[in-house]
Amino acid sequence: MDLEDLLAAGPWRTLRWYKGQKHFSGSFWSATEGALVIYESLLELAWLLEADFDWSVSRIIAQPFLMTARIDGTERKHIPDFLLMTTSGPLVVDVKPAKRLSRPEVAFTFAWSRQVIESRGWEYVVRSEPDSVRLANIRILARHRRAWLFASEIVDRVEVAVTDGMTFADACGSVPELDESLVRSAVLRLMWAGRLMTDLDKPLTSASLLRRRP
Repeated sequence: MDLEDLLAAGPWRTLRWYKGQKHFSGSFWSATEGALVIYESLLELAWLLEADFDWSVSRIIAQPFLMTARIDGTERKHIPDFLLMTTSGPLVVDVKPAKRLSRPEVAFTFAWSRQVIESRGWEYVVRSEPDSVRLANIRILARHRRAWLFASEIVDRVEVAVTDGMTFADACGSVPELDESLVRSAVLRLMWAGRLMTDLDKPLTSASLLRRRP
């Protein structure tokens, strides 16, 4: 199937809700897509946030397609969780808790899925629990993902004022004639957009050092 057809398609299956459900399904407004993207668990939501934040990702398609294969006389079926279009090409992502990866049926499904997907020249990865500090930082930045809520002239002005090596606190005061809350929001908006960067593997604090994206 043509990649462009997959990128234009809707999810293969829709969300399910039922009494006693043990996982949390929902929809996340993706800045990358400019639309809602579904997820079927909080773990999927965590990696959806990561993908939406990743500047190298230009498309995010949930539940993108159904794969079928006949293996040892038995028909196997699997729907991957996400298809990402990245600067290095298509990337198919499956999300599963680490404690379940060793289950034979899970390992078997992911093994033949990898073989099929990589045979097309695409990348395939399995994601489990993300780093908690990085996820917490991205959640903070995600509050600033809606570009239309920020005056572009203020954001651009703050970007010019912030220099490499400046602390987050100093960046928030880098345009003294503007209200500091507006400058802080602009800094966080620039960080979400990847125009300013910091080490997100450490807690974001007033002492966090900022740098421009190369």
